[in-house]
Amino acid sequence: MTSVLTPPPPATKTPSSPGGGSLTPTQRRLGRDWRLAALFLAPMALLVGGLVLVPIARSIITSTTERHGQDTVFVGLDNYLTLAGDEQFRTGVMNSFVFTAYAEVFKVVLGLAAALLLHHRRRGRALLAGLLLLPWVVPTVVTAFGWRALLDPIFGSVNTLLTDSGIGPLLAAAHLVDAWPAGWLSDPSLAMPSVILVNVWKGVPFFTVTFLAGLKAIPAELYEAATIDGASAVRQFIHVTLPGLRHVLTVTVTLSSIWTFNNFDLIWLLTQGGPGDATAPYVLVAYSKAILQLQFGAGAAVTLIMLPIIGALVYVLVRLTRGGEASTPSGPPGPVRRAMPWAMAVTIAALLAWASPQIFWKAAVVLAAILLVAAAVGRVASALRTWGHRRASSSLSGLGSWVALAGLLIFVLGPLYWIFVTAFKSEGQIVMHSSDLWPAPWTLQQFSDLFANQPFGRWYVNTVLVSLASTVAALVCAALAGYALARLRFRGAQSFTVTVLLTYVMPGALLFIPLYQLLIGVRLNDSLWSLVVTYPTFTLPFATWLLTGYFSSIPIELEEAALVDGCTRLQAFGRVVLPLAKPGLLAVALFTLTNAWNEFLFAFVFLTKDEYKTLPVGMQAMITGDVVPQGQLAAASLLVSIPVVIMYAFGQRFLTEGLTAGAVKG
Repeated sequence: MTSVLTPPPPATKTPSSPGGGSLTPTQRRLGRDWRLAALFLAPMALLVGGLVLVPIARSIITSTTERHGQDTVFVGLDNYLTLAGDEQFRTGVMNSFVFTAYAEVFKVVLGLAAALLLHHRRRGRALLAGLLLLPWVVPTVVTAFGWRALLDPIFGSVNTLLTDSGIGPLLAAAHLVDAWPAGWLSDPSLAMPSVILVNVWKGVPFFTVTFLAGLKAIPAELYEAATIDGASAVRQFIHVTLPGLRHVLTVTVTLSSIWTFNNFDLIWLLTQGGPGDATAPYVLVAYSKAILQLQFGAGAAVTLIMLPIIGALVYVLVRLTRGGEASTPSGPPGPVRRAMPWAMAVTIAALLAWASPQIFWKAAVVLAAILLVAAAVGRVASALRTWGHRRASSSLSGLGSWVALAGLLIFVLGPLYWIFVTAFKSEGQIVMHSSDLWPAPWTLQQFSDLFANQPFGRWYVNTVLVSLASTVAALVCAALAGYALARLRFRGAQSFTVTVLLTYVMPGALLFIPLYQLLIGVRLNDSLWSLVVTYPTFTLPFATWLLTGYFSSIPIELEEAALVDGCTRLQAFGRVVLPLAKPGLLAVALFTLTNAWNEFLFAFVFLTKDEYKTLPVGMQAMITGDVVPQGQLAAASLLVSIPVVIMYAFGQRFLTEGLTAGAVKG
């Protein structure tokens, strides 16, 4: 099965040039297509080598040094040995693990539920999928601003609504919160669950889209056979749906775990790691040591010491994925392989119960409530169908689906609706906390104040230029490299793909220090070119994996026919393969554009001049101390989100098709 994380081995049958004879000694040694492969892989190799591997090598050297005043001295492994007794580092690692594990569990549950609800809906599926995709589309700074305002203990709408509905006091009575009204981001016992909630809100759409693509790839005949055998809906889910999604589930959890474990932007914008160190992940610890304390060696050591752990996670998950593709004589027996996920789940649950007992039982209650309600509705519907009441069973299932979908839409769209209406309120309505759900009257005051008081237009132009330029660069490099890895035969293909995958686990906190030094050396710092050059480094690996799978899904006979008709390999690539790969290319373009539009860390570090700021950094700079211009930030959030939302609205069908063919389809 072709996938983003496990590309197929070099094909045994590749398009051959007409009239090709025996291989030359060089071709036998380096592979028949080594010249074209070198040409296609050169742009990506330069970017990955110059902007990822070289900075990592510099980080390794930096991690063995320590600053003493103006001097930098070699200290060997002292920075690493010091981390063993560093309480801040241990707390950061634990926070990263807790943050990632809980977020992934809830993203899987909610994403799978949303995908199943949409998959079985005949009408309005495209519209609903587009609405559910909005949190993933909107920039991280918009997410952070919206949720910070909503979770404010005094002026936030969450406490107000929960108090008015009576739910808030019930939460306190059940000890799910310590006191009411709750200080969601200021209470050490609630800050981490709140940050996890926001990450889940933003990450569920990615899971929904990929699971929906995976559901479309499961043959309908399997469900028909299960129905004929008398399998209930629950048994069909367990024995057909889950096995059919096993591969895409592994891929999605792997990618999301890497993103979540290395998260900096969202946590920094929400809590800056507080209160105290309650939400500080290891990446923020590295940032604090390297930038705030100017101990670059210690900061580099923090990130480097975590790389083997992340690499081991990726290795295990990739082996599990590849183990399901084909049985090998040396592989473990079937029962052992089937038991491995359960053993991992039990181990992770035990670690979470030990690391965060207060969060563990609260998360267990919420998760159990969701699963019990879903199981109860399914059991009653199955019982009604067994007793011959098919109409009642269908009505109950439909009602349950609509209620679940309505709850999911409220959760997804509520914060976005609050941002929308706040943008059209007057300053008096915001200060007096009146007309929360509906401005009275509607006004454009916030938009006029935004452009009058802030260089918002300049930020907007900067973001557009950087996003478009970096997207074009990433798309060209990924298309060339993806085709070479999917089609061409050359020595070192597997090593190159592994290198590309490993670069994907590199957190931005590991790269921004050596990249900043590198940009200073070539005099690209404090310019938009610094972002154009560096942004593709964190989008190219995913884009390449996706397009490798997509190119492999295109019938190779089409290229052979073009070669027989007199086309060269380059002409066949441009005239046959690329037109057929439009959905995959558009999926990559949307992905890279969204990441460039949302990126915060590199722009925050590389740019110091106001005229070069991008929208995320500019909007963050609008908050000075405790003064938060909520209306102007809401107006800015709306203007920042609209272009990307429109692009996703028009490209959503191609995004799903690209993911289906490139990531989950064999």
